[in-house]
Amino acid sequence: MTEKFDDKLDRAARELATEISPKRDLWPGIAEAIATPKRSRWTPILAQAAAIVLLVGTSSAVTYIATKDSNGPIVSVAPELVFEQAAFGGNYHLGPGFQDARNSLRDDLDVELARLSDEAREDVQANLALIHQVIIDINVALEQEPDNVLLQQKLLRAYREELSLLRRVGGLTRNVMRRNDI
Repeated sequence: MTEKFDDKLDRAARELATEISPKRDLWPGIAEAIATPKRSRWTPILAQAAAIVLLVGTSSAVTYIATKDSNGPIVSVAPELVFEQAAFGGNYHLGPGFQDARNSLRDDLDVELARLSDEAREDVQANLALIHQVIIDINVALEQEPDNVLLQQKLLRAYREELSLLRRVGGLTRNVMRRNDI
């Protein structure tokens, strides 16, 4: 039975044409479709509109959640900052904190300088004299231009340099006195 069935199928397959030609030449249309695919004019516009709607919706949801009053009233805490006026010129002075630190370091300076070598002592005194002269010069300039921010910044820096030098002199002599490896 399978032989008859197979023979009929084989015979029918052999009778089929091996080549089928299309009724017209389709290749120019296919080549054109491959070269320039059709795109809808509305697709990019709709995609942009959808992105805008999504962005607005998301930002609105985030804003709603952030401002939702579920935890009670909002309490703001003001930082405890103390601003001292660091004004300069003939009519102004530095704050008491700076003056206390400077006076304390200046009191110890003579003791610390006595512990240094003559060469180191001369260098420290020359540096202090230079810083003091700069402070005097800037104060003179500030008397003429009291609102000059650049001069005020330079004066603050000069005062900081003076404190730094005074601290380094104290640290220098303390470190020399603590060395045990000599």
